[in-house]
Amino acid sequence: MPTSVLFRRPLALRTMQTYLQRQSLATAYTEVRTCQGRSCCSLSKTPSHKVFRHQHSCAAQSAAGLVTEPATAPAASQTQPPAAARRKRVLSGVQPTGTLHLGNYLGAIRNWVNLQELYETYFCVVDLHAITLPHEPKALLESTRKSAATYIACGIDPDKANIFVQSHVSAHAELAWLLSCATPIGWLRKMVQFKEKSQTRGAEEVSTGLLTYPVLMAADILLYQTDVVPVGNDQMQHLELTRDIAERMNTKYGGSKWKKLGGRGGRIFKVPDAFIAPVGARVMSLTEGTSKMSKSAELDASRINLLDDPKLIQQKVKRAKTDTFEGLEFGNPERPEATNLLGIYSLCTGVSMDALLEEVGDMRWGQFKSNLADAIVAHLEPIQQKYYDVIADKTYLDQVLAKGAEEANKTANFTLENCRQAMGFTLKYGDRQ
Repeated sequence: MPTSVLFRRPLALRTMQTYLQRQSLATAYTEVRTCQGRSCCSLSKTPSHKVFRHQHSCAAQSAAGLVTEPATAPAASQTQPPAAARRKRVLSGVQPTGTLHLGNYLGAIRNWVNLQELYETYFCVVDLHAITLPHEPKALLESTRKSAATYIACGIDPDKANIFVQSHVSAHAELAWLLSCATPIGWLRKMVQFKEKSQTRGAEEVSTGLLTYPVLMAADILLYQTDVVPVGNDQMQHLELTRDIAERMNTKYGGSKWKKLGGRGGRIFKVPDAFIAPVGARVMSLTEGTSKMSKSAELDASRINLLDDPKLIQQKVKRAKTDTFEGLEFGNPERPEATNLLGIYSLCTGVSMDALLEEVGDMRWGQFKSNLADAIVAHLEPIQQKYYDVIADKTYLDQVLAKGAEEANKTANFTLENCRQAMGFTLKYGDRQ
């Protein structure tokens, strides 16, 4: 996937950094919001790109994303309980294709563990997205359950987060159709991933789903009135499409038009913002430091799968591509492999990059790779043990997914019915209050 993409219209960014602490662990995130009145040409790293950064130093409630309703009740009603605070809402998911790898974990799932402490979270296994390319039904069935078990093994707590399978909430597919009918096909043809995959496979071999799946992704996000979406830079184009679709639907069907049909009026969908982890958001391939670590890559040696045994991990790290420079350094564009491997080591050990370079900066690759392999094995060992415990307890996993789907359906169906009403469909669930 490309490291930078040009959007259909200018996207302005405002970066807000907070430090989330949980059991003495601190993880930095960057919340990217659209700034009214400011713009930039793209997410590229060109000199013309300007990012507006603001240091976030709000109180703990603001850092946690809590939004409290204003106190407007008169004195006579002071006996009534105060309005409940609403946490901001986060949604994310991973396709159950292949085996989840270190990039999925360090770039996404591990960050979710911190988010579940501060946000109302929905984490789904996006199995509907997994069929845009040819697939084996049996493999999809198995990998869907494995992905859900891996979420739990990595630290997602079913008591704090909603874990569910995308296809268990039928509103995803229905809203995707409604949104598709309002989305210009020209928007979809500009999607970089569609262009790349269609050129690789040929027009006759590419499914319609590959063209329209960004609309399904938009439905996934908009159904839950999501405030922020954890994404990597390569997914920003899709999130911007989601924002465009939400704004188009709100303009075309919301406001007074919806109210005249008996609805509450106003906007139908919340326009979501991006949430990007500055470190670990893009873990690269072991065989090519300029390519993202991917489940679909032909070479298994290009990735560390979360369930790889220690011996296999050591072999893959030992054979990882390096360079001929003396010493190790981070951030040198001429040494992408060094930056990638040092980043993985830092994330697996919790050692800051400055401290890490003091420790290993003068090492040769052979010695460093041995240390890196040991660090990865040690970090994945408890995750693997937890995974095997969860996947072996079929009843428990089924209960977790059923509970998550039940909660997800409540929120998703409410949003879907609002959209249906605003578009002029007869409501299925009775009159709105």
